[in-house]
Amino acid sequence: MFSRRHPYLHFLLIFSTIVSVSTIIISLIVLMGIKYSTQNDISDAEEKVGVIEVKGYIADPQETIQDIRRYREDNSIKAIVLRIDSPGGSVGPSQEISREVQRTLQDKKVVASLGAVAASGGYYIAAAASGIVANPGTITGSIGVIMGFTDIQGLLQKIGITPVVVKSGQYKDTGSPVRTMTDAERTLLQTFSDQIHRQFITAIAEGRHIEYEKVAAVADGRILSGENAHELGLVDRLGNLEDAIAWAGEMGGITGKVSAIYAKDKKHTFIKRLAESSLHEMMSQLSAYHFFAGYVL
Repeated sequence: MFSRRHPYLHFLLIFSTIVSVSTIIISLIVLMGIKYSTQNDISDAEEKVGVIEVKGYIADPQETIQDIRRYREDNSIKAIVLRIDSPGGSVGPSQEISREVQRTLQDKKVVASLGAVAASGGYYIAAAASGIVANPGTITGSIGVIMGFTDIQGLLQKIGITPVVVKSGQYKDTGSPVRTMTDAERTLLQTFSDQIHRQFITAIAEGRHIEYEKVAAVADGRILSGENAHELGLVDRLGNLEDAIAWAGEMGGITGKVSAIYAKDKKHTFIKRLAESSLHEMMSQLSAYHFFAGYVL
């Protein structure tokens, strides 16, 4: 009945719907095709420096490890640059990436380029590299471990909720938000935190070839500028990403102009990348204030 009484309106409705859907589809196809950089179109015959980005909170190391391994096995890649822009993250993943960097040094040089922030776990990864380049104002350091817990007993009492916990080990619910932490539990967690802290300091001392005591003196969680870190020997050079790429090219024996190729994101659609970008921003802000539960670098 609608099409008979209003044929023109019916036509316009269908036409506008088709145009709208087509526009959305075309836009998504174009956006999904966007890569990190046009520099990926370099001829395979050229000798290159591979650039891998480590961004945001460090939680899942697999993609970074795969990129490092792929560049390590690619004979046209003469050196690798890790572009780190991260406030830190979980201990295990940071150590996994660090270990892959150490393994790669047997075959190729790896230079860490520190962006706006490369603190805590971000610096943990950088310390394993052949060399570190930072901007004078890069936020780095924060060498320490934090474990955060929240006590919500008062809230539960106000709303009339009584938690019931059944456990098979004395420390199984350590850090529970529904009860007060015991002295024994606090001692256990402090011992654990100190152990991870020692691992962190040792990794930096070995990677940077600095005495353990010298690293320990600034490993109190303080943040440093890139300039401060350079003065302390925690950074080799002050400069930007292009400086790091040029240095990596020199280390890799490339003569003349150095070409850089960036790891392509083959798995993620534009929409997913956009969503993860927003999540990264939120996580970075939270991490900066150390509000994460559990233990993080």
